[in-house]
Amino acid sequence: MMRLVINMYKIIEVKTKKDIKRFINFPLDLYKDCPYYVPVLTGDEKKIFKKDFVYNKTCECVFYLCVDENNKVVGRIQGIIQKAANEKWNQKRVRFTRFDSINDQEVANKLFDAVTNWAKQFDINEIVGPLGYSDLEREGLLIDGFDKMQTYEEQYNYDYYQSLIEGYGFTKEIDWLEYKLFPPEEIDPRLELLVSKLKERHGFSMYQPKNLRKFIKQYKAQFFEIIDTTYNKIYGTVPFTKEMIDSCISNFTLILRPEDVVVIFDKNKNICGFALMFPSIGHIVTKYRGKITLPFLIEFLKNKKNPQVIDLGLIGVLPEYAIQGVASIMILELFKQLKAKPISHLETNLMLENNHNILGLVSNFRKEYTKRRRCFVKTI
Repeated sequence: MMRLVINMYKIIEVKTKKDIKRFINFPLDLYKDCPYYVPVLTGDEKKIFKKDFVYNKTCECVFYLCVDENNKVVGRIQGIIQKAANEKWNQKRVRFTRFDSINDQEVANKLFDAVTNWAKQFDINEIVGPLGYSDLEREGLLIDGFDKMQTYEEQYNYDYYQSLIEGYGFTKEIDWLEYKLFPPEEIDPRLELLVSKLKERHGFSMYQPKNLRKFIKQYKAQFFEIIDTTYNKIYGTVPFTKEMIDSCISNFTLILRPEDVVVIFDKNKNICGFALMFPSIGHIVTKYRGKITLPFLIEFLKNKKNPQVIDLGLIGVLPEYAIQGVASIMILELFKQLKAKPISHLETNLMLENNHNILGLVSNFRKEYTKRRRCFVKTI
């Protein structure tokens, strides 16, 4: 006897306000009982659906929901054609991001099919992800460290996601590693002597701004030029636009403190190296489910003043200064920062497995491996 197979799921392109809300809220429901998941601020997620969103000049994008026979959301995905990245890396790729699903291969297949079929109109031959609009967004699929709290900059996912992605035919492209860095028990006097000699020989000097807004106004052009230069060959990066810079500055000034900015000047008072750190806010965002309320703001400001954990945001050293020992100066300064503050540890966030410069830098710390993330690719 022939068996009748009923297709339970269907795909909906997100266009209405109702579906936008469902798209944003689905992971909040999916992870409501998960203590490690950190949501994105709802206000920030709403921005990606606006016509004047910062990345719209360089990207094409689409959003899909997968629903069951009762119109209940069981999965979501976003597809992004990052034209600036494709041009830079000479690729024809569509990125997938904001992929969330129940543990059902059919749901995952339908979501990936939807993005793949949409992308083909743009002459695309590969799908890759999870990757956002740029490396300033959350990226990578968590494949190890499911019992670890995420930082605000990271996306949590259940362990079955890897099977769903690989079940569609994706394979590994690259991994990121993450560590906790702890204050040193003692700072090696030989390192202090080396740094003293480097400063004397090359004219390097340390700088920490007292007024963050004044510092940004004076050095923003130079600062973002250095980020573009130092991260130019890093996987998945895209060139900064004016809109991206303005958006970054707006976000930085909300959470960044002057004491969390470390800058190294050369003898001409030009920036040759930097480190940015942020008070960890993941636990607060989780507590309030991504909603900014008055209690959220009170707790946020209290935590900003006296954080227990610091997230390492960005580190950069201009290539021509790397051989002159700027990294050693940065290590010593970060050591001093960790020892001077009453914090538990520093979270590295994502470091590419082949970024030997940054991995070499953190090897100088007392550290604990915590998480691994992966980016997948598939020919279409």
